Parts: sequence; structure tokens; C-alpha cells
Amino acid sequence: MKIINSQVLKSHGNIEGRSHILDMLDSGLKAADPYFNTKKLMRVENDQLHIGYGSFIPTGAPQKKSVKYDLGRDLDRIFVFGAGKGIQRVAKAIEEILGEHLTGGLIILKHGDDADILERIEVACGGHPIPDIHCVEACNKLVDSIKVARLTDRDLVFTIFGNGASSLLTLPADGLSLDEIKKVTQILQIEKGLPTIKINYVRTQLDQLKGGRVTRMLTPAKMVHIVPIDLNEPNSFGVPGYEGCTNANIWIHSLPDMGSIEKAIEVLKENDTWELVPVAVREFFLHSNPQNDVLTLEEFERMNCMIFGIMPTEMSFIPATMQKAEELGYTPHFLMRRTLVEARSAGVLVSQIARNVEDTNKPFPAPCALVLTGELVVAVENEDGIGGRNQEFALSAASIINGSQRIVVGAVDTDGTDGPGGCFNKKAAEQGCDNLAGGIVDGYTFMRARQLGIDIDGALKTHGTSNVLWELDSGIWATQNISVQDLIVVLIMDHDG
Repeated sequence: MKIINSQVLKSHGNIEGRSHILDMLDSGLKAADPYFNTKKLMRVENDQLHIGYGSFIPTGAPQKKSVKYDLGRDLDRIFVFGAGKGIQRVAKAIEEILGEHLTGGLIILKHGDDADILERIEVACGGHPIPDIHCVEACNKLVDSIKVARLTDRDLVFTIFGNGASSLLTLPADGLSLDEIKKVTQILQIEKGLPTIKINYVRTQLDQLKGGRVTRMLTPAKMVHIVPIDLNEPNSFGVPGYEGCTNANIWIHSLPDMGSIEKAIEVLKENDTWELVPVAVREFFLHSNPQNDVLTLEEFERMNCMIFGIMPTEMSFIPATMQKAEELGYTPHFLMRRTLVEARSAGVLVSQIARNVEDTNKPFPAPCALVLTGELVVAVENEDGIGGRNQEFALSAASIINGSQRIVVGAVDTDGTDGPGGCFNKKAAEQGCDNLAGGIVDGYTFMRARQLGIDIDGALKTHGTSNVLWELDSGIWATQNISVQDLIVVLIMDHDG
């Protein structure tokens, strides 16, 4: 993954600070590429497939070490199935490792992902964060591919399900339409700004494949479930390792799911959305079909499955970002891992901390870099502006650091697409950009906006941040990649930039 418009971003304002923060973001984004870790996960030697690596194995998992298959004796066929933003990089590594031993498969990507790099694995694309008809068509093709394969216990299936699969893997349950699912997602994710966990309690129950149901279809094959995150970090429920991904899971759709119809109804009611979702959805929940239950832990553990999380923290984007900061002369501080908070408020708070560092050298002495990750949230309600959570974080910081000659703030989504996107600026569209990855601001940004007659506060109110950042030459445009949450860096220099 790379930042496309680096030269424009560092052509004005605090040029030194912008150059440094772009180097840090670039290092982090490149380290978020799962291709290299997949190459470490598995290898073929003398017609034997070895799978497993210490850091990739969830703590407490039944498999304690790597496994080995004789490709000529133990297995008849090998397939790859999955869905998620940027997972073609995992699939590409598998293709290269297995070569002619790979039979085929199908993965579902987000529109705009690089779908041309695979040779043996078929690719389909769909909409994210709102599912579209292409998601449904891709899922029907996925189901057909599994049925046609007639899998046996002598087949091996690699599954790859990452961030974005909750939208891309959309096949409405019987009696529900795509429009009704889209409406639910629009209300919960876009208008109310609920975190993925809350949303998945609802939409997983409305689907034929989510919640481990796709894994049920793959039996009796042997399965290797690849998840492009660090499974040994505590998840959103505070549970790490094997237990976290099997007994406290609500978003990895190849694994057991802890959701239920009752919990879905509870989420809708506690967020005042029960009466807002389509009538058909309410009726579905009130008269649910027990045949559509999610995969349970007991059921999963009877299957022949292994799980690997291929983006352990020590081999991922945060250490790479912090290492680059040190190389550039900044002391890095990992400020926060889970930022499930409103983007605009987070931008104000973190930039005020940066101001305090600038003024008092507390709680950290300058020069330093504050690094955060997680997933910010935005509730757009009835507004229709085009933007994203990292863009709102950056723009909200601009007014707080206004006048500072030493502070620079950069925020990106590691998948390269921050928010739904769309045609936010005619000139950007002419260049091929319809989605920003995030934004970068400094102490000159707010003044520059005033000089150009650009209303930052108005953009934040309507959530139309993309056009404003683009006009300020401060919107980060990047190639698409896998999603391993947000990457935010705040620099406090020890001299004027």
C-alpha cells in the first residue's frame, strides 16, 4: 500500500513535520500488508505443506505447534474461500506457496481492491460499508462453488475472513431483501454510528453465511482459518486468544458466533432503532427460523479446524510506525489501542494533549510521536456529507493546534478508504480519486482554510470532510489494502517546522 499524493501533502505548511509524519504513516501502511506474514505462516518443502508459526497461533488453541500434510498422500485438493477488504494479498501469498497444488477457490473483495493479481483463485467484488447487489451475487457464486466442489475429508480449505466481511459477505436470510439489509446497515452504521460489534449482533442474524454458517457449508473438509489480525490481543470484549475468537466472537464470520436473535432485538431497542428498521426485519426477529442459527463452539470443535491470526502486534503496523519515528528523532509513545469513540471528540482531546506537550513538555518531552489505533466512530444522523472518521479526527484537531509551528496530526484507515466515499470533488474524480484514506493537518491548516474561504466547522457539522481536505491539499489519497484498524500519529517537534 502506498500514499499516492505525498508530494502535494508535504508541499505547504509545516513541511518538515508533514514529511516526517508521512514517512511514519507510509511505514505503518506498508507493514499492514499481510502478504509477508502469510509467507511466514506456511511453506512447501519436499512435497510437504507445513502450516504454523508461534506468534500466529492463538493462545489456548488446541493446535500447539505447526502441522504437516503430505501433498501427495494426505490431500486430494486445496481450496481458498473468503471475504474482506484487501485479502487478495493473503490469497496471493497462498497461490505462490502452493503453486500447482492449489485447486482453486473464490474470495470477495471491496470495489477498488486490486483484483488482478490472482491466477488460480477467482475474485468477485462488492460494496462496503453498505452491501450492494454485487455482494449478493458474489455470495451466491461462493455458495455454488462450495456445492460444486463436493468437499470431502481429504480436501483442505483455507478461509480468509477479515475486516469488511460483515458487508461483503451478505446473503439475506429467506424472506428478507437486500434493500432491507441495506436499510438496517444505513441506520445502524451510518446514521447512528454504532460500532461494528453492535451492528453485527443484528446483521449476522439476518444472513445465511455470517456467524460461522459458511464454515458449516465447508464440512467435512479440513479447514485452516486465517484471520488478518492479532488474535492474541484482547478483543473488544477483553478476551484474547482462542477463547476470544471462538467463545467471545461477533465479527470473524468463519468462527463460532456469540450472537442471538434475543441480543439483536436488545441492541435495536436500546439504541432506539427498533421502530426505524423495516417491518420485515422486525417480523423476521419475532418469528425467527431456528434452522438459521449461528455456528456454536461445540459444533465448531467437532470439525477439523485450525485458526491462525497472521498480523501479531509485534509484526504489524504499530511497531513499524514507531520504529520509523525513532529513526526520525522522535520518541514514540503508544497512546491508545482501542479508540471506539466519536472521531471529532477524539481529535479535540488528543490535539489538546499535544498542545500540553508543546507548552509544558508533559506528559512527554518533545520531540515525540503519539501513536493511536482502533476504530473511531461517526454518527451522521440525517446529514449527507462525504467523509470519514479519520478525516474528522484530523480536521477537528486543526482548530485546536491552530498557530502551532511544532504540531502535525495525521490519521488514516489502513485499508486506504476512510468512509463510504463517492464523488466528493470534481478535480479529485478526474484524477481517479473517489475516497480518501484520511487527512493530515498542522498549525497552518486552519489559517489556510480561512484564507481560502473554507468552512472547517461547517464541514464537520455536515460530515463533508473529504472535499475540504482535498481543497486544502491535506486529504490523504492511498491505494487500497487490508483493514487492520486506524493509524493515527501526532507529532510534537522540538523546533519550528
